[in-house]
Amino acid sequence: MPSIDDLLKKYWGYTSFRPHQQEIIASVLEGRDTVGILATGSGKSLCYEVPALSLGGLTLVISPLLSLMKDQVDDLNLRGISAAACTGALTHRQRAEIERQLEDNTLRLLFLSPEKCMQPGVLKYLGQFPVRLIAIDEAHCISAWGHTFRPEYRQLSGLKRHFRNVPIVALTATAIPEVRTDIARHLGLSEPREFVGTFNRTNLRYAVVPKEKPMALLLACINRHRKASGIVYCSSKKKTEDLARDLRKYGYSAAAYHAGLPAAVREKVQDDFLSGRVQVVCATVAFGMGIDKPDVRYVVHYDLPKNLESYYQETGRAGRDGLDSECLLLYSPEDCGTLRSMLEHDGSDGRQIRKLQEMIGYCETTECRRKYLLRYFGEAYAGETCGMCDTCERQGETIDGTAYARRILGCVEQVPKSAGIDLIVDVLRGSKNARVREKRLDLLPVYATGTEQSKKQYRIWILDLIEQGYLEQTGGRISLNEKSAGVLKGEVRVLLPAPSKK
Repeated sequence: MPSIDDLLKKYWGYTSFRPHQQEIIASVLEGRDTVGILATGSGKSLCYEVPALSLGGLTLVISPLLSLMKDQVDDLNLRGISAAACTGALTHRQRAEIERQLEDNTLRLLFLSPEKCMQPGVLKYLGQFPVRLIAIDEAHCISAWGHTFRPEYRQLSGLKRHFRNVPIVALTATAIPEVRTDIARHLGLSEPREFVGTFNRTNLRYAVVPKEKPMALLLACINRHRKASGIVYCSSKKKTEDLARDLRKYGYSAAAYHAGLPAAVREKVQDDFLSGRVQVVCATVAFGMGIDKPDVRYVVHYDLPKNLESYYQETGRAGRDGLDSECLLLYSPEDCGTLRSMLEHDGSDGRQIRKLQEMIGYCETTECRRKYLLRYFGEAYAGETCGMCDTCERQGETIDGTAYARRILGCVEQVPKSAGIDLIVDVLRGSKNARVREKRLDLLPVYATGTEQSKKQYRIWILDLIEQGYLEQTGGRISLNEKSAGVLKGEVRVLLPAPSKK
């Protein structure tokens, strides 16, 4: 039998495992019940896919989403690994083919929903075959402490009775200590080994801004990332559709996604997003689980999430390729009141209210947001500041930038209303490019008044002025607002990031 390193190289082309993958796989191969808590993008699937090949026989994978099963089965089959999903959508021919593979002992992984798996007839049928491993994906769904408790997951407690000597590996990306305890207890795991990876996604920048003129804030975020892909999470189906429609009016390729759309529409949106035909998806929490798109550059929460687990999991869809990505949350006290009323009306217990309070605390904290987030998941953060969240950046070195701010705002006032950041910077720095000359912007009083600073520095300052609310950005155009007047009159002192040292 090839080693797990050989299997990794042969089927996935990797020469080494990611943190904790090898330990989890080794535990499973020793026949131990195992719980793995690994952040989104850490490669949880390999923790049962590699053992499935090493153990031979059949591995059952319990997964909550049909679309997720389909994607994984397609990926495994493309790699030459025999896998299938048992769903209600199977044709007679497809079902017969799965049965043939089971009887021939050539099927290595069979994906099922928890409801399908626990049907008495299905359990009895599967009991005929050499089941070597059971994997529970999104295992936090079994816990009432979890952010997406699913009652059907509780039925999985019967698996141990039917498959007494078969190890179970339970995997999730988000689980506070109480959830980890619940997972082991409800699944009836026997002295499970627990492996907890870091929750620290070092390439994600976290920021919370007041929800004033939210569309302008959203457009500014999209424009910061040019033509990159992003996800905007909303609290209602209607808002996803309204927001996607508004973004299309501004010229962006945007689509709505929510559970109320027909399955064919949801599948098309997902495919268009993965292929890049759609740049921005405005979605409810129904979107994202199992979406393997590594180059999502930003995730915006247009509305307040109900808890930090949901927030962490949703922001975790950004930057899975390891490149810097932005996680922006638009915060308003009104959202807090609305969510609290909804939870109380739904009869939620005190735990859900406390989770909302933790979410509000994250939004209102003045400490490092990364430190707050990691502490919630039971992980200590060594440093005082991370340098990759808005609170830490505000604690960094600043200057009295009032003069620069007045100069920038004065330029915005003088240039045509269609000007974007690049044109404003070109005017300030005295550029002689064709666009400046054609519009005769080199004749403006503000022309070439900012030659002492780099183009990059002016871009940083303009974006900071937008974030502070002294400028508006709409569809790439920069404009003044009511807060601009105080700066232009010299009545307001403005702090700006200190210029980077060369």
